[in-house]
Amino acid sequence: MSKIGKQPINIPSGVTFSVSKDNEVIVKGPKGELTDKIDSKMSIEIKDNHIIVSVKNNTKKNYAIWGLSRTLIANMIEGAEKGFEKKLEIQGVGYKVVQKGNDLELSLGFSHLVIFKAPKGIEFNVEKNIITIAGINKQLVGQIAADIRSKKKPEPYKGKGIRYLGEHVRRKVGKKVAGTGE
Repeated sequence: MSKIGKQPINIPSGVTFSVSKDNEVIVKGPKGELTDKIDSKMSIEIKDNHIIVSVKNNTKKNYAIWGLSRTLIANMIEGAEKGFEKKLEIQGVGYKVVQKGNDLELSLGFSHLVIFKAPKGIEFNVEKNIITIAGINKQLVGQIAADIRSKKKPEPYKGKGIRYLGEHVRRKVGKKVAGTGE
């Protein structure tokens, strides 16, 4: 049995939820609309403003995806109601970011500018050296944040690069200057 899969999902006011016959879930809320196809081995029911996800056949493989299916639906509802955001921080002398429309122009010490175009449903906001990535799809927001971070990961000696806000980067000790040896 899945501890996560058994938990009912509350449908907040202002959010509409519907399931088609082929387990396609549609969630509409104040922030937007999300659609996703849930595995056909899952049964989705709506009772008293709660969503209950259950397994159709009791097999080990079905139990493995039960909690995942419930979490995907819960994330869709939370995204349609509130949205998600990730924050990245740029550290390093000469490293900067400029927002041009809804695209980012990153200056990361390369001989060229790195231009990152925002996909549909993602918004960027830049304040000094902090990049905020916002959207209603949790998976897409996280993937875009990881893609931007991969352009210049923080290096272990000086800590320069792009990191998640609050991320701790383990620092290494550099070369030590040898004494005169006399």
